[in-house]
Amino acid sequence: MGRALLGALAVALAVGAGAAVPAPTPVQQAQAGPWGLIEYRYLYIEATEELMVHLIMPEPSTRWFFPVTESELREFFLRAGMSSPWVARVMDPQRMVQRAGSITLFPADEDLEDIAPEKRAIIYAQLARWPENEYCREPVFFIGGVEPWLRDARLDEDLKQKIRRMAYPRGRVTAFSDVHALLVGASSDHEVRRIMKVMTRTRTLLAEVKVTPQTDFNQLYEYWSDQRRSREIRPFLESIAERPAAAAMDLIHLLPRSARRFLYSYPTIDLAAEGSLPDCHWSSLNFFHTVPRSYYLDSRLATAHVLANYVTVPPPYAFGDVLFFLNAAGDAIHSCVHLADDIVYTKNGSNILAPWILMRRNDLDDLYGNQPGTRVQGYRRQPPNP
Repeated sequence: MGRALLGALAVALAVGAGAAVPAPTPVQQAQAGPWGLIEYRYLYIEATEELMVHLIMPEPSTRWFFPVTESELREFFLRAGMSSPWVARVMDPQRMVQRAGSITLFPADEDLEDIAPEKRAIIYAQLARWPENEYCREPVFFIGGVEPWLRDARLDEDLKQKIRRMAYPRGRVTAFSDVHALLVGASSDHEVRRIMKVMTRTRTLLAEVKVTPQTDFNQLYEYWSDQRRSREIRPFLESIAERPAAAAMDLIHLLPRSARRFLYSYPTIDLAAEGSLPDCHWSSLNFFHTVPRSYYLDSRLATAHVLANYVTVPPPYAFGDVLFFLNAAGDAIHSCVHLADDIVYTKNGSNILAPWILMRRNDLDDLYGNQPGTRVQGYRRQPPNP
């Protein structure tokens, strides 16, 4: 019953998100604990057609922004292992715009494809330092590999081959930043939107909590209620407990209202009303808030809120703990919310094409925990006043 439901949910969610119906993926099982027994499978979602219509599509020409001098840029390319002829072509005056303190390059498509993956990783890591290079700063990540991502992607084979050639390693995952290069051969605005829609393709989890006559419902209730959501979650769990046979409930039903609202969706235009789109920290700190608090978009106010209302905790983490990925300097480069076992609720990026999803912690570690000195610190809301 549970496996059939997971499959039906996968198809329904894919159709609702505008994605192609995926091939079935194996059902996997998380470790059992006070959260119950969780089964999950992977699914790829895409942004809806309605969202894509309202977005400004990028130009098909690639541009690289470097706030350096011409001689510094040439030396950088050579140190990255690029040949002198390649550097000469890319830095041709007809493909370069110089302004005070910066250079913008417009590399040809054939020169882009002529970069080996390990050299592309060096060049794009440098480009990612500056927000002008948006797709290097926030690339498409192939969590689980390139081929599973491509399998049901509605792209022509020549574009799939281009993605394979231009994908590159970023830490412990594979990334793709040459979105502009995919649009070169597009014949219409509709074609551009279709390609961009596929580039929002993101892997997530569909998860169920299995319930049997042997399930300890008091333990289950205590874990998922977080001692604060009694009226919200008890009626649902009690109705499940009354069933005489085994059953399964989608994990989404055990989340707070705000998380249920956003999970498996992409930000809508109205969420940009405050001037910035929701990021990971906004998402993590609003996890329990029925009405999201916009001031969490301000990193200074968000930090003050955490310091005043949370305490640090070591593993094992509990439902609702916020996990901050801290770099060597102590800056929070990402945050997510611990759910159960090693499943987390997360939004990986602040752009409108980054959805709210469920992930395994080890996949998130590959994204954000691969730099020397990076560590994870758990924070737990202080208990309510008696």
